Amino acid sequence: MNASFIEAASPHVMNTYGRLPIALSHGQGCRVWDVNGKSYLDALGGIAVNTLGHNHPKLVPALQDQIGKIIHSCNYYHVPNQEVLAKKLVELSGMSNVFFCSTGLEANEAALKLARKFGHDKGIERPEIVVYEKAFHGRSIATLSATGNPKVQAGFGPLVEGFIRVPINSIESLQAATEGNTNVVAVFLEAIQGEGGINPMHMDYLKAVRQLCDERDWLLMIDEVQCGMGRTGKWFAHQWAGIVPDVMPLAKGLGSGVPVGAVVAGPKAAAIFQPGNHGTTFGGNPLAMRAGVETIRIMEEEGLLENAAQVGKHLAAALALALSAELTSGAIKEIRGMGLMIGVELAKPCSALVQQCADNGLLISVTADTVIRLVPPLIMSATEADEVVSILCPLIKQLLTDAS
Repeated sequence: MNASFIEAASPHVMNTYGRLPIALSHGQGCRVWDVNGKSYLDALGGIAVNTLGHNHPKLVPALQDQIGKIIHSCNYYHVPNQEVLAKKLVELSGMSNVFFCSTGLEANEAALKLARKFGHDKGIERPEIVVYEKAFHGRSIATLSATGNPKVQAGFGPLVEGFIRVPINSIESLQAATEGNTNVVAVFLEAIQGEGGINPMHMDYLKAVRQLCDERDWLLMIDEVQCGMGRTGKWFAHQWAGIVPDVMPLAKGLGSGVPVGAVVAGPKAAAIFQPGNHGTTFGGNPLAMRAGVETIRIMEEEGLLENAAQVGKHLAAALALALSAELTSGAIKEIRGMGLMIGVELAKPCSALVQQCADNGLLISVTADTVIRLVPPLIMSATEADEVVSILCPLIKQLLTDAS
């Protein structure tokens, strides 16, 4: 099958993605192969989803076993692995209860509903939620309204009201935007903005927001959909600040490729939803729960949090060394992130690198127009990280030369 056939292979699928002319066939570890037999090093991980890489020898048999038993029931009945996975997430987070869904969008939507009901239960008729510039929380109308990207919002108005938008890492801006406003019920943030360009919240800022929420009886809701599940070297990125949120949406890496979403809640938010307030058809199904249970078990057995921290540090240092001249000149603004969630921000748009890297056997993405996003499987080795650098950096240098 050639590339031109792949490109024209979906005439009946809505044209919602700017796809490359690539169709992946199979994978092993951090490598994938397309239907033409071409090999790629995967530094994208399905956009931070494939925690354990591809065809993991412990995960695949467990999923096969579950498929042979039962894939889906519904939430009219108990699903035993829901309790197993919920108990584990509670232990890892220091929180208290979990609602299961299927995607990050659903998890964030549920968080917004929790915040609104929290406000209504307090007698606030029009609850307002603080959100952030450059944030991305999903593409439903409510999560799109919470998102801070005018490009993805364009054409879908009117958006949902009730959001107050502030810049990241400025406690003064947050205080000024909410001063005297008795309708505020929650602050909703990503510990590290993913789609917005790999923008980390400063640890001191997270601590200050936690304190402010406590003082004003607001919910602190931290979106860990992309930066959670060990990607930064801790289970959840906010844990580097030593804080605990009231609400924490999860998804992406939780099932290592099987769709799993969750909303983890602390004592302040755990009892807000009662029967009939919220629900889902596919969320918490037996296959998804088995995937989540096994993903965490394997991560613990194989020390993947430590690996993410060490290999991420190695990768960031190798990128900085290889691109030192470009960093000095300002052609590259910054290399930032934590663990295996790294962004390389160029001074110019660099979307062309996605195809160029693929042509050279490397899968990456570019977000916010100018930021190369690297979110590989957490099993990536230092040797594979060096290979990322050896492919990516010459292409960056060439792009900057061509653009100058």
